[in-house]
Amino acid sequence: MTYTPEQWLAAQKAQVETLFGLTNKAFEGVEKLVELNLQVAKTSLNELAETTKAALSVKDPQELLALQASLLQPTAEKAAAYSRHLYDIVAGTNAEITKVSEATLAEAQKTVLAVVDNAVKNAPAGTENAAALVRSAVAAANNAFESVQKAAKQAAEVAEANFQAVTNTAVKATQTASRSSKRAA
Repeated sequence: MTYTPEQWLAAQKAQVETLFGLTNKAFEGVEKLVELNLQVAKTSLNELAETTKAALSVKDPQELLALQASLLQPTAEKAAAYSRHLYDIVAGTNAEITKVSEATLAEAQKTVLAVVDNAVKNAPAGTENAAALVRSAVAAANNAFESVQKAAKQAAEVAEANFQAVTNTAVKATQTASRSSKRAA
């Protein structure tokens, strides 16, 4: 299989489009992160104003302890929700980029194999061993990449499970602490 100039140009154009597509996906992820952080900052500012007003209206230490206890649990839950939202944005962006990258790599692998097959067909007699070596190297590289991909997916799944466990534990601990401080007050 030999490539004509038009085919090479089309391949280059496809690669540039893929690059710009990946760049756009990355920027979409950044936009989501900025939007999330602006939303959190705005909400935090409003809550700070309300908390400050409530703290300034406290008349005795018991009331201050009750106010503090009432703020503890929602704060931890909001932090957990923020972390979850942040993780979802990053994981979603990563998944989209990975999907495009895998498709592009699969196409590149097909092209390399086609070039190798073409070279083998047109190779002079006596070069069969070298051609077999190249095919073997390409197959080994593909197998190694697939193994790395599987390991990365498994690591991402483990990280997500750990993230969920830590978040749930933190929220439960905060709820317990909040209940304990309410009883003490």
